Amino acid sequence: MKTIISIKELTKTYIMGAAKVNALRGITLDIFSNEYVALMGPSGSGKSTLMNLIGCLDTPSGGEYWLNGVNVSTMDDNALAEVRNKEIGFVFQTFNLLPRLTALDNVALPLVYAGINKNARQQKAREVLDAVGLGDRMHHKPNELSGGQRQRVAIARALVNSPSIILADEPTGNLDTKTSVEIMALFEEIHKAGNTLIVVTHEPEIAAHSQRMVRLRDGLVESDVKNENVVSAYDPNHRYHQE
Repeated sequence: MKTIISIKELTKTYIMGAAKVNALRGITLDIFSNEYVALMGPSGSGKSTLMNLIGCLDTPSGGEYWLNGVNVSTMDDNALAEVRNKEIGFVFQTFNLLPRLTALDNVALPLVYAGINKNARQQKAREVLDAVGLGDRMHHKPNELSGGQRQRVAIARALVNSPSIILADEPTGNLDTKTSVEIMALFEEIHKAGNTLIVVTHEPEIAAHSQRMVRLRDGLVESDVKNENVVSAYDPNHRYHQE
């Protein structure tokens, strides 16, 4: 299996006034192509810090982070922004959609930064909105969509650049149970299509859908185990259920 993420002795220290906070204290971790990994841990465990480093939203204090064979731990902000836009699709708990833009324009946004022309952008955005079951909602704005539909738009936006990794931070945190199951079924489809998925969660029910669970505590990997009992959320009757 191809290693897509290779992290070696990664550290992150924050200076808070006179105090030093060691958020990550030497993490070593490999993630392979087409893995479905849950990154878990209590508040303060370092999982958000690690997610920010994996997502190229921040730089480590020490150690190395290799993404697709490239050492990104020493890159400056501009180079990181380029890697982020090309290699990583983000899905956030709060959706992070622009309220004045339609679903179609929200999804096409990463392609604007990639310098792709308008016709090609809209064509690709339509394709991914169709794939997440929102072909009939593409001209709606976020406030005209339910929470589950907004998260589908966010997932479509994450997929539009065909990134190496989909990084989802508490993706069901603002959704009810039924909608959460539908979103996890969609992640299952995305994983089956060949994507590498990293889901950051504190909920065991969400982590249960992954193939592998990496648990952090106090800035270190506490456990890294294969999930022998993967829970499937996939229900063909509700695959593209509209609320």
